[in-house]
Amino acid sequence: MTATTPTRTERTVEVGRRRIFVTEAGEGAPVVLLHGGGAGATGASNYSRNIDALATKFRVIVPDMPGYGRSSKDIDQSDPFGDLALAVRCLLDELGIDKAHLVGNSYGGAAALRLAMDRPDKVDKLILMGPGGIGTTRALPTKGLNALLGYYGGDGPSREKLSEFIREYLVYDASAVPEDLIELRYQASIQPDVVANPPLRRPSGRTALRTAVRMDFTRDRRLADVQAPTLVIWGADDKVNRPAGGPMLAKTMPNCDLYVAARTGHWVQWERADLFNDLAATFLGGAQ
Repeated sequence: MTATTPTRTERTVEVGRRRIFVTEAGEGAPVVLLHGGGAGATGASNYSRNIDALATKFRVIVPDMPGYGRSSKDIDQSDPFGDLALAVRCLLDELGIDKAHLVGNSYGGAAALRLAMDRPDKVDKLILMGPGGIGTTRALPTKGLNALLGYYGGDGPSREKLSEFIREYLVYDASAVPEDLIELRYQASIQPDVVANPPLRRPSGRTALRTAVRMDFTRDRRLADVQAPTLVIWGADDKVNRPAGGPMLAKTMPNCDLYVAARTGHWVQWERADLFNDLAATFLGGAQ
């Protein structure tokens, strides 16, 4: 007997001053999947190999983060992770959800962790895949992070720059990335409103130092107070956010498990989808 693929729905939710585009599937405990900050990222594309599997056990909610896809493009650059956390919290409120599991990759992981610090009452369990904001002021940026932050600089965005970032820095096996994925991401990255106001950028101006410190959660004493059961999954070959961030979180957070995935880069939920889906379903309590 063949399992039925869960039906997906799409809608735009008014969240304060913003419009948040949301894909949903499945029923059960709410699980919010928060995508990374790479150029052209969207919720449904970043979790294309996970939504259906998780939706057989949970109500899966996949927003385009502010600044990306079909959501509003404005972000408070003086405290970007705090602003993203606020957007996620307000989205949950609009959807009538008191508390949810949060799953976040990179930029989305930073948003999830910041929400767990700001409003622990809104967070059930956390799964963080190579999250941003871990020790970022304690070492120079990686080549992968520089490539990510520099996409809109210099000569501006190009398909070549995006292809190099994804194949060289985002994944372990470059040959696994299809051309149509590159093209999809590139077209999303050159929307005029995104080019005019790139969502992910280096802190700048008079508040740059304060912003940089805010964006490094290892400088925030509240990190040690996060009680939410947490699973950190980090690719051993992550070239964007250093795998050393995993032990930092496991040492600091009181209820944090760490899984290091061999031969895997920054995009663990895509590269190792079967492994990720099994780990996530078990950890979140939906395994059968």
